[in-house]
Amino acid sequence: MSGGGKGISTALAISNAITNLSATVFGELWKLEPLAPEKKLMWHREMEWLLCVSDSIVELIPSVQEFPGGEGTFEVMVTRPRSDLYINLPALKKVDAMLLGMLDDFSDSEFYYVDRGVIVSGADNCERHSLSSPSGRPSIRQEEKWWLPFPRVPPNGLSESVTNRLQQCKEWTNQILKAAMAINSSVLAEMEIPDVYLDSLPKSGKACLGETIYRSITARQFSPECLLDYLDLSSEYTTLEIANRIEAAIHIWRQKYLKRHTNHTKAGRSSWGGKVKVLVGYMEKNKLLAQRAETILQNLRLRFPGLPQTALDMAKIQYNKDVGQSILESYSRVMESLAFNIMARIDDLLYIDDATKFRAVAEPISLFKQDGYGDGCPLRRQILPSPFSIQNTSYVSQITAPASYSSAMKENRDGNPIDRN
Repeated sequence: MSGGGKGISTALAISNAITNLSATVFGELWKLEPLAPEKKLMWHREMEWLLCVSDSIVELIPSVQEFPGGEGTFEVMVTRPRSDLYINLPALKKVDAMLLGMLDDFSDSEFYYVDRGVIVSGADNCERHSLSSPSGRPSIRQEEKWWLPFPRVPPNGLSESVTNRLQQCKEWTNQILKAAMAINSSVLAEMEIPDVYLDSLPKSGKACLGETIYRSITARQFSPECLLDYLDLSSEYTTLEIANRIEAAIHIWRQKYLKRHTNHTKAGRSSWGGKVKVLVGYMEKNKLLAQRAETILQNLRLRFPGLPQTALDMAKIQYNKDVGQSILESYSRVMESLAFNIMARIDDLLYIDDATKFRAVAEPISLFKQDGYGDGCPLRRQILPSPFSIQNTSYVSQITAPASYSSAMKENRDGNPIDRN
């Protein structure tokens, strides 16, 4: 708990301990099956040790109690877990139990897994399992994460009851994922911004954002959705880089606004006339630019809810001194990761099930077509590619403007943009 010989804070030591424990227990969650008993025991035992620190993080609240004889009441101050821990920690424990219970429900199932490239000998033939699905179309997750075991289902696919149960589990897991993400976001928002991060920022928002994004934010006709359509967000790396730059610009403009607001308060007591008006103009400009940048960042997070933590988030975690916030942030983060992995495994299984059922129906139809019967083909559920799929990754220039938006930007340049620093 002291942080060891590296001299890190207690909060960071607990955060690293929870993260490393999660990687040990859930790091190889490659199959929909119950967690091994020894791993489950390790998780419960060590998490109980780590969470017991929160018992000492309390606050005093008034409480009305009765006298021993019952003749009256009196008010005393009693201890209770701090408000954020009192609300969020029981919710995270419930999320933890729900996810582990969901994995336990996959003990008896109709599907199974095989390692890739392993030759499985059957009764009449041998089948080699490759990276492709039974329909010949590769699964996106199966293609990107080639080390995952390959899910197998019966020749005619999963039964309707099993399929419905998988869909229900996916919906529940999605709700759990949203709850964990909400807790994590709220805790990160409450953490103090470290001075190390603020000192590392450039002096101007234009230098941080670049000419193109800055011109769009300062244009008279501001459209955040049009700007996001204009940027190259095809890969996770470029999207995260843009989010880091926008978030940095927000805090640059906020610092300028707060600094000039302080100067304006001091100048209000003096006899400066024109200088005060200019100062107020700069304050309003920085406030407006920060609000516009916040709008862009919010829309970007809505488009990509699975976006990794930004540079500011990682700096908050690294330099945070509040042990309670550290526990909530790391606990919600590992629950978020566990829920996402379970959803990914369910998606892969449902994809293979769809492909198997499609093949089972398509083969007789192809035979009927050869004999001149029938001309239709069954429809199957489409799996949309991930916005961060390797297939969509582009290593071209980060900014690629379509012709329609280029003309709009040209009109903005000919107009009257907001004054720049």
